[in-house]
Formats: sequence, structure tokens, C-alpha cells
Amino acid sequence: MIREVVKIDDNLCNGCGNCVPGCHEGALQMIDGKARLISDLMCDGLGACLGECPTGALSIEKREAEPYNETKVMEQMVEKGKNTVIAHLKHLKEHGETGFLKEGVQYLKANEASLPFTVSEVTSVVHNHGKKDCNSGGGCPGSKSMSFDPASASISKESNASAPSELRQWPVQMHLINPQAPHFRNADVVIAADCVAFAMGNFHQQFLKGKALAIACPKLDNGKEIYIEKIISMINEAHINSLQVVMMEVPCCGGLLQIASQAAAMADRKVPVKMSVVSAQGD
Repeated sequence: MIREVVKIDDNLCNGCGNCVPGCHEGALQMIDGKARLISDLMCDGLGACLGECPTGALSIEKREAEPYNETKVMEQMVEKGKNTVIAHLKHLKEHGETGFLKEGVQYLKANEASLPFTVSEVTSVVHNHGKKDCNSGGGCPGSKSMSFDPASASISKESNASAPSELRQWPVQMHLINPQAPHFRNADVVIAADCVAFAMGNFHQQFLKGKALAIACPKLDNGKEIYIEKIISMINEAHINSLQVVMMEVPCCGGLLQIASQAAAMADRKVPVKMSVVSAQGD
């Protein structure tokens, strides 16, 4: 099957090994002084290891690979001990992979009699993960995938009554989003140019309410081919319902519609693609 997995550039890899502990699934090992992907089925494709590489040798590519297998991963994690299991399950929770998280916990419960620790020891730590102050350590909170209810935002009605936020997830920048995150599944998706929300005072109410969001700049962003791949993944794997491009009236913004249209044409499923153009004055 086609899926996202880690790619390693041998010419850039300096053998530092920083990426290995960053891969809780155990898909990476140091062999002959270089990082190696030892198993497709253990790579979740979420890229937690990328930020640990000082030379940029690691990237995510889409290619034919074995399906990710959470049961196989858990078998490896249990052998490494309780703390490794906890780190792996935290990793899944941070990236919104609730399906794999449940599968991992179910594996632990089914095999608890043979474990050197209790399942409750693990699940209590994982359940409370992310509820502490952000100074307590852990991964970068800026790119952690999160879904939330706009109505539950901790802002008083008095201070924000005229313009409540309709944002339902984080992150929103196209390079940072996980196209298969829960908030994209069966959703109506808006892809907006970076400048739109600044020009348009009622962007949230008119375009964002009840929808998932991704933002991009077709003129300044690099790696726009990745955007096409992510939109295709939204359509094919996340099964989004519709795609709405909201862009500025300036000519360079037309590239955003081209990206969305190209992805929609290449996808196996067909979804409606809509376009809205906003003037510099916000009309």
C-alpha cells in the first residue's frame, strides 16, 4: 500500500544517532555508523524523529510500504519496558492517533498476565499526559495535533462576544498538519491563503465555522508538492466531504487553487472544490 514513511539521506547522515531515541516505535537503528529504517511496518510516518536530526538527513516520503502494524510495535515496546511503552503511547496521543492508541491499550490488557507491569500504571500516565504546564517538558507543543470545541475556549463572553473563534484544530499550516488527523476525517475542509484572515474581519464566521482548516502561501512557501500529497491524502484516506479554497485577489494567490485542483484531479475519490476570492479590503 502507499503510505508515508521516513526517508534517510546517507550523504547527510553524520551518524549522531539523535533520531533513534526519537523513534519510540523502534523503526530506526544505527547500523555501520548510519541511521537505518529497519521496518516499514513499525514506522508510523508522523515524523517525530525529524526534529532530532541536526543535518536534515531525515524526511517523510510517500511510497509503497508495508501497512503500519500497532500490534507488532507493541510487541517490541513491551520487551523494552514500561517507560518505553508509555513514551510510545504518549507519542500516539500527541499526534491524535486515537485508533492506534486504543489498539495499543487493548494489546496491553489482553496480555497483562505476562507483563512486568500493570496496565493501569501505563494508562494513568498516558491519560494525564498533556494536562500539565507546558514548562514540564516533552515535545514541541506548537506542532502537536489537537482537536477542540470552539465553544469551550477559555475566553469570557464579555471579552470575545463579538468575534468568537471557530477554529477546531491545531496546527493549521500545511507543512505541519497531519492530513489523516481525526479533525480532517469526513470533514469539510477550508484551505486559505495566509493573508485572508487578516484582510477579512468575519473570516471565522463566514468560512471557518464547522470546518477544518489548513493555511498556505502559494508564493512564499517551499515544498508545495508536499501540499498536493497532503490534500490527496485528505481526500483518499481521511475521506473529506468538500474542499474550499479561499484566496486573495492578487495574482500570486491563484497558485493555491492550482494546488487544490491538481490534488483533486489526482485523487482516487472525487470531492467538490469551491473557490472564494477576497479583496484587499476584505470583501
